[in-house]
Amino acid sequence: MTSSSKLINKNGQRFRSLALLTILIIYLLILAGGIVRGTGSGMGCPDWPKCFGRWVPPTELSQLPPNYQEIYGAKLKGEVEFNAVKTWIEYANRLLGVLSGFFVFATLIASFPYIRRDKAVFVGSVVAFLLIGANGWLGSRVVATELAQYMISLHLFLAILVVFSLLFVFIRSSPPHPINGESKALSSLLLVTMLLTLGQVLLGTVVREALDEAVKRLGYDQRANWIGRLDWAFYIHRSFSLVVLALHFGVIYQLRRFSKNAWLSGVATSLVILVLVEIATGVIMAYLEVPAAAQPIHLLLAIVIVGLQFVAWLVLTPSLISTKRDIELSHVLNV
Repeated sequence: MTSSSKLINKNGQRFRSLALLTILIIYLLILAGGIVRGTGSGMGCPDWPKCFGRWVPPTELSQLPPNYQEIYGAKLKGEVEFNAVKTWIEYANRLLGVLSGFFVFATLIASFPYIRRDKAVFVGSVVAFLLIGANGWLGSRVVATELAQYMISLHLFLAILVVFSLLFVFIRSSPPHPINGESKALSSLLLVTMLLTLGQVLLGTVVREALDEAVKRLGYDQRANWIGRLDWAFYIHRSFSLVVLALHFGVIYQLRRFSKNAWLSGVATSLVILVLVEIATGVIMAYLEVPAAAQPIHLLLAIVIVGLQFVAWLVLTPSLISTKRDIELSHVLNV
């Protein structure tokens, strides 16, 4: 290996490390968003980008003007009640959003050398940067629309697209994973599984909206009765999780039958385990009075599952993640 090749490999490792770290931070941001939702802290800061008109949020009521409810509660019909814990939960979520934006921008800068080597990596980094910027703006609209459900769902959907963009960049810039034989059927099965899982995630946001309505009507002292007030979406969401689990068992069976690639088999096994844990957190919420800690974990697991599905699908679709030279080399190795 020449010195130039060693330098390229070293720079590639650094880029992949940065991309992976950025992905982890985005997942932390999604977890933080789930905590905000689960604790009812979405309006902990009733204005944006400041919080109660301050860059550093207040920690006690005395730091706010006596008429703060009139000032910040105009659009909320005066229903602003300062809660230091909820305020800082929401503000920490915003700070993590800013941090993720910086890391996505750093990934974009680090992708410049790929403009000549593999333009798809650079384009993927640009897409991730544009999406994280759009999602930051959308976060302000979530506050402006007083936590409108369609805005929250769109906010989550864009976060998933940011994860997809970064995962594509990471896998595309990684050494190829040789696949033996034709994988179109398995790739299609995995794509269907991923799309249905995404549908399950979006249906979960509808269930969450119904749960929010139940909380407003019954109050926090009636936790035991929240689930009983949910509509059809909850029962479809609950039952459809078994369909998603069955599809994952089908994926792992086909993977082990199709390919002896240990990495892909590990991903498939991890997916089944994660889906089982995901179902378990759903059962905990349904039968243990919707504990606040279970809600963000339930959401995070869903996004991790979708991310792993996307990675496996990319690996099974070499034309998306491999350069022409990589594909030719893979064919030579298979022969």
